[in-house]
Amino acid sequence: MNLQVSNSGTSKEERLARSILESVTEPIGKSSALPNWLYDSQNALQIEKKHIFACHWAGIGFADEVPEIGDVVPKTFLGEPLILLRDREGTIRVFQNVCRHRGMVLVKEAHNSTGLLRCPYHAWCYSLKGDLKQTPHAGGAGIHEHEKLDKSDLGLIEIPAHVYLGVVFVNLDGNAEPFENMNASLLERWKDFDRPIYHSGSDSSFELDIKTNWKLAIENFCESYHLPFVHPGLNAYSRLEDHENILGDGPWSGQLTRVYNAQLDEDGRGFDRFEDIADRWESNGEYIAVYPNVLLGVHKDHIFSMVVEPKDNGRSVEHVKISYASPAMIGPDFESMRVKNAKLWKTVFMEDIAVVEGMQMGRFAGRFDGGHFSPEMDEATHHFHVWVAKQLLASPEGTLYS
Repeated sequence: MNLQVSNSGTSKEERLARSILESVTEPIGKSSALPNWLYDSQNALQIEKKHIFACHWAGIGFADEVPEIGDVVPKTFLGEPLILLRDREGTIRVFQNVCRHRGMVLVKEAHNSTGLLRCPYHAWCYSLKGDLKQTPHAGGAGIHEHEKLDKSDLGLIEIPAHVYLGVVFVNLDGNAEPFENMNASLLERWKDFDRPIYHSGSDSSFELDIKTNWKLAIENFCESYHLPFVHPGLNAYSRLEDHENILGDGPWSGQLTRVYNAQLDEDGRGFDRFEDIADRWESNGEYIAVYPNVLLGVHKDHIFSMVVEPKDNGRSVEHVKISYASPAMIGPDFESMRVKNAKLWKTVFMEDIAVVEGMQMGRFAGRFDGGHFSPEMDEATHHFHVWVAKQLLASPEGTLYS
């Protein structure tokens, strides 16, 4: 089946599509998995943009992309032109990257702004808080004001933003519950990590360009079932039996290991640990998918954050940052350890590429029904499928057409 957009009301095909999605929401053991057309249709991502990404809190980047006051970075997320910046009070803000005059893209290159954001078309200028400050010649040649032009109503359109564990989350349509409310139980679970974290730059960052649908990257991260078969090196010390599922009561799920051991270098040094954290973090590491597209891992001595950026229905880019507990850990004395740690995680994530790309290829098998879940091992992945299905089912009649 192909997923398309229809304005013709509820068709027989749409009723079938909704019936399939309803079956996904059944308890594990009875439920279906998400169907092929959510992975191989050219139109699925556009529907997901509206009914999954725009109305929830999606990750678009990282706070350390704008480390200094006045830093401005243009970004594009699902075709949406955005500006990520740090204003003069140090607050991270996100705006539509569009001049309110004629819709010209305002910022084309990352830079540090010492003054105003100036539109390259007619030179309308905005502050770092988005206020419209200057409208040259708007009232005629040499006249820069007009009584019918109210600058207070024509500031940049701000997108609600929230920073968590270094990730910049946005709510594109502006209608979601506050991030802290929607993810309250996760924030409580991980309250030990609600503190500054430190990222060193290129030696602790990497990207992976993957030929797969974004959902398969999320699904794979949620579960440890594949560990012995895909990650034999990791499984040698963090075995399948050392893991368990984590099911959130909000838009998140994942897994934990009970046998995390901090890395040591040849001199026996380790990374600084987060101070005054609960005893369980002495041996636990936790790995959570925050729906729709952010993957997070926390340990007693470092954190990784990953934004999964959908490029099209069959291609995703994983943007990864690794952060540490103290400023000393991002200095030159620990560079070799940081490089080793980044290499370890990159190796693990690269081992997943073949399986997520293989699953994407499998979605073109016409008679494949979306797959089935192990009632014991796939609970966290099923949790994600149910969430996606419910978001799509909440969309108005006539927006899905199969």
